[in-house]
Amino acid sequence: MGEGEGIDERTIDAHREKLENVKREIGKLIVGQKEVVDGLFLGLLCNGHILVEGVPGIAKTLIIRTLAKATGCDFNRIQFTVDLLPTDITGITAYNKDKGFYVVKGPVFTNFILADEINRAPPKTQSALLEAMGERQVTIGKETFILPNPFFVMATQNPIESAGTYSLPEAQIDRFLLKLFMDYPTCDEEMKILKKNINLYKFDDFNIKAAITPQEILKMQDDTKKIYMGQKVEQYCVNLVDATRRPKKYGIKLGKYIEIGSSPRASIGLFIVSKANALVHGKNFVIPDFVKEIAHIVLRHRIILNYEGMAEGIKTDDIVKEILEKVPIP
Repeated sequence: MGEGEGIDERTIDAHREKLENVKREIGKLIVGQKEVVDGLFLGLLCNGHILVEGVPGIAKTLIIRTLAKATGCDFNRIQFTVDLLPTDITGITAYNKDKGFYVVKGPVFTNFILADEINRAPPKTQSALLEAMGERQVTIGKETFILPNPFFVMATQNPIESAGTYSLPEAQIDRFLLKLFMDYPTCDEEMKILKKNINLYKFDDFNIKAAITPQEILKMQDDTKKIYMGQKVEQYCVNLVDATRRPKKYGIKLGKYIEIGSSPRASIGLFIVSKANALVHGKNFVIPDFVKEIAHIVLRHRIILNYEGMAEGIKTDDIVKEILEKVPIP
């Protein structure tokens, strides 16, 4: 019996309706940013973390805070700075003469975390969060603590400043399931923002309600895994990733700018995110178009350019576009 055959369309429709309710609640405050909101839903369904690149002031904090509120989850923001310590994220063991040693848990103990400007902190501090993301647990002193479930991290990077920043190592970037770009709003969207911006009103004035519960999120994550993917679509996922490693085999002209292709995490990413995309489309099976739609956000941060590519200003999105055009569907 193939994986996903147990998920009927009524269950998928029920999940989709709940997601639409969440989207409506988010829409009370957030204007535009459709790709980012859709990406957050995909990351949430896949139980994966997201890296967002965007200039300051375009509502990155507001989006994750609103999503947390609309899903009934707890939210913390960690502002990464050059002097931030790993214990500022995870917590510490403290001592009091009346009660002895005790643990003070850090801000990582929540459902949703906004890791703001993660590249401003040194690698040791970055890795404290990335370890929590990968292991879903934190060790403080001699004790190990399991993090809340769901546990979702949206980390942001500011692309316009390099002074006082530490580049995220490629191995750590690879741990983010998706990479999204957050752009400026359109003029029409900005007109709407003027009328309902957070400087005029308090967050609570928008009356954002929890449209689903954390338990329902966990059920959705479980059902996402069960969505059916045929062997040909699986092969297509593998071939797309293979094209980043052996571009000549597929006639990828921009392949000459690739230093290192994508890791097996990319294949796993295409596999699970296209299943989530099927759920969002109201289907209990994956078609190749669902893979194509999410290929950019899964692969763009998993292709490392060589020096020639960087000097020429080649974008990894351009390489992914050519791969999608040239790799045939089996």
